[in-house]
Amino acid sequence: MKVICVSGSVGVGKTTYAKRLAKKLRYEYIDLNKVINENRLKEKYDRKRKCYEIDVKKLNKVLIKLIKESEKSLVIDGHLSHYLPKEYITKVIILKCDLKKLRKRLEKRGYSKSKITENLEAEIFDVCFEEARRIGHKLEVIES
Repeated sequence: MKVICVSGSVGVGKTTYAKRLAKKLRYEYIDLNKVINENRLKEKYDRKRKCYEIDVKKLNKVLIKLIKESEKSLVIDGHLSHYLPKEYITKVIILKCDLKKLRKRLEKRGYSKSKITENLEAEIFDVCFEEARRIGHKLEVIES
C-alpha cells in the first residue's frame, strides 16, 4: 500500500490536485479537514487568525490508525499531512503557486489582510516544504 500526502500553503490548489491524483491512480482520497471534523480534533479557536488550533500529535495518531486499517493506497489532502512520520508515507507532494495568483485566491475567499499576508509569507518561505524536508520525507514539488 502507498500513501501520498499533498501539502502546501493555504490556497495553492491542494484539493483539486489531490482529487485528480487519487482518481488517476485509483487511490482513496482522504480530506484532512473531514478527518479533523469527524474526530473532533479542533481545539482552541484563535480569534486573531480566525481558525482553530489542531494538535498535530492527535491528528497523526488518527491518521496512522486510518493508514494501518486501510486496504487501499491513499492520497491525503491537507497542509498538515506532511507532519506524519516518514515511515507511513511513500512521498509528499508540495504544491507551489505564483504569489499574485495565490493572493487573488485568498482575497476571493474573503480572508483578512493579515491572514493573506501570513499565508503569502508561508508560501514565500516554503514553510511546508522545509517542515517536510526536516522530517525526512521523499519530496516532489509541483507548481500549480
